[in-house]
Amino acid sequence: MTDRRVKISPLVYARIAGVLYLINIAYGLFGELFVRARLVVPGDAAATAHRIMASESLFRFGIAGDLIMHITDVPMAVIFYVLLRPVSRDLSLLSALFGMLQTAILCANKLNLVTVLLLLGGTSYLKVVDPGQLQALASLSLAQHESGFGIGLIFFGVSCLVTGYLMFRSGYFPKTLGVLQGIAGACYLINSFAQLLSPSLADKLFPAILVPAFIGELSTCVWLLVKGLDTAKWDERVRMGQIFEGPADN
Repeated sequence: MTDRRVKISPLVYARIAGVLYLINIAYGLFGELFVRARLVVPGDAAATAHRIMASESLFRFGIAGDLIMHITDVPMAVIFYVLLRPVSRDLSLLSALFGMLQTAILCANKLNLVTVLLLLGGTSYLKVVDPGQLQALASLSLAQHESGFGIGLIFFGVSCLVTGYLMFRSGYFPKTLGVLQGIAGACYLINSFAQLLSPSLADKLFPAILVPAFIGELSTCVWLLVKGLDTAKWDERVRMGQIFEGPADN
């Protein structure tokens, strides 16, 4: 029977991944820098509550933007699996699974931001609670979201390390790109574990520790958009894999 499956060029996959990566980075920056960084006043629950409710629509857009970011995570994980599978199917799958796990954690973590709106939204059954206590609970939810975000990035850090290794070994991505992606993963791991083990150290490291991570991810995004990958070397790697694995059963 003739195989009529449509084969999509790896270059097309790379371009799609680049677009998704750009959306992912843009919405990630929007939520962190243009929403929560503007509305959250460290150490002041009342001021934070007032800012959030005065800009409730912005806060809600921030949550929606985060979810769009996580939506792009899924097809990106699949595409990177396809692109890096010729190097190692098992490691490529491992990277995708760690990425998916990060996405699941961060999506569930958004409930902490929804809880902030529920606490501050003036719901009738919460009127029996002192406003100051509600504001404190809202700040607690924001703190839980920050901690949850750090936990999710642990799994993303591992995914970046594996992805960086596969890119470095691929031959159809620049070795430099693999190194930068690996550095990004290491930075995420250092930052997240510092938050858990030594918050004072984490405060000293942040935000400098995330600059290399941003450079690594942005470099990968730009390369995928502008260059994609070396399709000839990708095809060669695929053929090598087929030779080593043997012909498929008919």
